[in-house]
Amino acid sequence: MQLFFRFLIKTPYFLSVIFFTVFFSHFALFSDLYGRELTEEELKARERIEEEKRETREENRRKAKAKENKKFEKLSVVFFTQEKETPPALSNLDPILKDEGKYGTILGIEDNNTTGIFTGQEFNLKEVYVAIKENYIESFKQLIAEGYKFFIVNLPAEKLIKVASLAESKNALIFNTSASDNFLRQKSCRTNVFHVALSRAMKTDALAQFLVKKNWKKWKLIVGPKKADKLFAESVEMSAKKYGAKIIERKIWNLGPDMRRTAQAEVPAFTKGKKYDILFIADEIGEFGEYLIYNTWYPNLIVGTQGLVPTAWHRTHEKWGAAQMQNRFRRKAGRWMTSVDYAGWVAARTIGEASARIKSIDSMKIKNYILGEDFKLAAYKGVKITYRKWNHQLRQRILLTAPRALVSVSPQKEFLHKFSEMDTLGFDVSESECKF
Repeated sequence: MQLFFRFLIKTPYFLSVIFFTVFFSHFALFSDLYGRELTEEELKARERIEEEKRETREENRRKAKAKENKKFEKLSVVFFTQEKETPPALSNLDPILKDEGKYGTILGIEDNNTTGIFTGQEFNLKEVYVAIKENYIESFKQLIAEGYKFFIVNLPAEKLIKVASLAESKNALIFNTSASDNFLRQKSCRTNVFHVALSRAMKTDALAQFLVKKNWKKWKLIVGPKKADKLFAESVEMSAKKYGAKIIERKIWNLGPDMRRTAQAEVPAFTKGKKYDILFIADEIGEFGEYLIYNTWYPNLIVGTQGLVPTAWHRTHEKWGAAQMQNRFRRKAGRWMTSVDYAGWVAARTIGEASARIKSIDSMKIKNYILGEDFKLAAYKGVKITYRKWNHQLRQRILLTAPRALVSVSPQKEFLHKFSEMDTLGFDVSESECKF
């Protein structure tokens, strides 16, 4: 470094100007390429690079097999989902994704196979998409009959409970990537289910910690008409009680789903009343929440399912190496990674990490290792993630995000725990109603 500065001092002024101009122009170009959204041509170019890398990995695997002259242990994973009815188009800006969880799982399997070259293991993925009118229970039973024991599922809570409760599923491991219902972690927990997806309790606790830290403790709660909205509101109320906040008013949304023409006229009157610090929204499918922003009677912040939102993954997340995962996923899928995609990746890596550590593909041995003290997985969250023994919920940091910004990460450092600060989010062992 000292030689570099001596060079600049002895270099004529005009040469120094040229040097810095060229250097910073290249730096700006590099920042532009990796800081903006990629064009379709750039995405295709990156896809070709990714395909070349995949072919290289496969070639390395073949060489490893030939060199050691042995058969690799094969572990098969099923990505299982059922087609959903297309919801009403509430906004043309948000595409309706029919492949959530798929590409994250694929990336996780690829990562497992990268390690598998050295551990003598090969991971295969079977993708199963059940049509709306098909019998998903029979499809699941058939897969178990064929010998599959590892399932990464994207199903609603009611369907997840049914497949997990099958007698045939006793020795299977099922990873929940999307259902956030609290009852799945409480009285309706199942010993063969691991919850990678955040629970609603974890989400509202993450927000509550941030708001209480800011001393914004007076909340007004607006609840949508759907069942999921009411469940989210119940979690908000539990979090308020847990962290010492106060819900000064609760209102049910009754102005209908389409507020594009009437929001400025009707929302101010609807939100008028007792003064509050925070307006908490419970609108999980996004029928009305966005229209409250900037249209409320008081100039207060909006949080919950809109505004400041708790999530496991977001496109603005670039800390702890996450930018690398964001780029990999966009090359693979051609879109941004969602929380369900991230959960699929974590689930696949959980299986791969445990299998590689204990050098076994037995489902029960892998389950015991996942719940043991030695299991830890790096997952772009700054700390290694683990699973809770009492309800099989994944411990992880939760991102608090605006549409185009990462605002904060919970748990907040002011909230301590004797074992893990991440156990301040959701149901701790003393709050658990789960009995396996």
